[in-house]
Amino acid sequence: MPFGAVGELYIGGAGVARGYLNRPELTAERFIASPFVEGDRLYRTGDLARYLPDGNLEFLGRNDDQVKIRGYRIEPGEIVARLCEHAWVREAVVLARQNGGGHKHLIAYVVCAPEAGSDEGGGGALAGALRAHLSARLPDYMVPSAFVRLAALPLTVNGKLDRNALPAPSDQAYALAAYQLPQGEVETALAQIWAELLGVERIGRNDHFFELGGYSLLAVQMLGRASNLGLSFSATDLFRAPVLKELASQICLQVQPSNSAVISVRPNGSQPPLFFVPSGFGDCSYVLGLAAEMDADCSVYALPWPPFDDVRPPTFEAMAAEVIVAIKQIQPRGPYRFAGYSSGAILAYAIAERLLSSDEVVSFMAFIDVSLPGASSNASLKNLAREFVLDRCGTLRDEYREVLERDTEQCSISELLEKAQQTGALAPDHDLHVSMYQRAAAFQRALQSYRIPSLPIEIYQFYASEPLNRWVPPDKQSGRDANLPKLGWDLVVDAGAIHAVPVPGNHATMVSNPENRQVLAHAISTALIGTLE
Repeated sequence: MPFGAVGELYIGGAGVARGYLNRPELTAERFIASPFVEGDRLYRTGDLARYLPDGNLEFLGRNDDQVKIRGYRIEPGEIVARLCEHAWVREAVVLARQNGGGHKHLIAYVVCAPEAGSDEGGGGALAGALRAHLSARLPDYMVPSAFVRLAALPLTVNGKLDRNALPAPSDQAYALAAYQLPQGEVETALAQIWAELLGVERIGRNDHFFELGGYSLLAVQMLGRASNLGLSFSATDLFRAPVLKELASQICLQVQPSNSAVISVRPNGSQPPLFFVPSGFGDCSYVLGLAAEMDADCSVYALPWPPFDDVRPPTFEAMAAEVIVAIKQIQPRGPYRFAGYSSGAILAYAIAERLLSSDEVVSFMAFIDVSLPGASSNASLKNLAREFVLDRCGTLRDEYREVLERDTEQCSISELLEKAQQTGALAPDHDLHVSMYQRAAAFQRALQSYRIPSLPIEIYQFYASEPLNRWVPPDKQSGRDANLPKLGWDLVVDAGAIHAVPVPGNHATMVSNPENRQVLAHAISTALIGTLE
């Protein structure tokens, strides 16, 4: 690795064992053939480190302390190392916690050096200074939402960090601005929504949504809640004016709250709008980053995840019909243009099927790494349950992860969530998680029963150029075993109507990595412009 880059430490040489006695599977996992010395072996330590310019190695924690936040795999030790570069910080630890709304955030716990002074009356000054320090050195997703000041890190009797003794962050742990009471109906309503989503008790009119830990998924939820109250604004408005009082000045208060649940991501454009369909987990937060990078002259909307009837199992045909009602409130007549990521794009295809049967025109269909669905499988739902739980866990020791993975076959989703909560890896919002999983599972069952017809449309398949070398849930499957680059769609659509466009990254990083996302956004924009010529 280059200087400063974090990597996993491997050790070779005469002092390294040949393997584990009578444990060939563990030996294969932890030992590799050395690429440097023929016949030598390297031992995978599980420790993270980086080279310093003087040639020394700096230890950055264990690989099994890795956490996953909003699809990013993060090494807390790398954040700690950057924190400790600040003159005010003597010791630090970073971990993932869930707030009252069930959203996972990075929380930093710091023991301050004398230079930091007293925290009396600080009111977020420490959090603001440390956040600015990290923002200049790390990507946004690695900057903690809160910075909790401690006199000392709590330790167990064995001298290890006692994670259970770390307190939940108070309002002072956030980068709050000098408090001013929200003014007027719009500011007061926004402040209440922010408080619920961000887990901060008191929001002032000078506070900044993203500096308090806001991100794309929360922004989408905020837009939805605001729309239900009759507050009309777009994601573009939020990114341009993330301070509460500034955002409130951009908002129109409608007489009647909106019931379409369509998210306005970018409201203006001279060309027909582009409708994005949420993923199979109901997530349309990926749209915000993409739309910000797109240079096509069109408005952008994120469609709602259709409601699921607990009595009657949903079908894709029924879901498509319901979503079309929301679409026609914005665009009564075609030509219509759609885009979707992963299995959510299959719903876009079902919407196109229904529109075409009504003699409407569908002029553009963008698939973002979408494989033709395979046969129905109970195993896929079991794997969905496992990944759903693990994806929501914070730091999870190997033995706990093994228990969850082993129990997937025997346990219900409720039991898996309870086991994760018992380890402390998951906050006790049991009903919330069960409801989310049930909706995702209902969507997956509807997908498995959908018989995909052949449609006379063109498809732009923006496929990931790198494989994802681990099991992924059905919602995120990218069909690597299908016939790249068409991912199987030439079985139902004329091969000449499929335009395959490679995008750097794998199925996850093609939308989460900023550089890859920029390439994807440009490719979609180019395709949109090309369809108008």
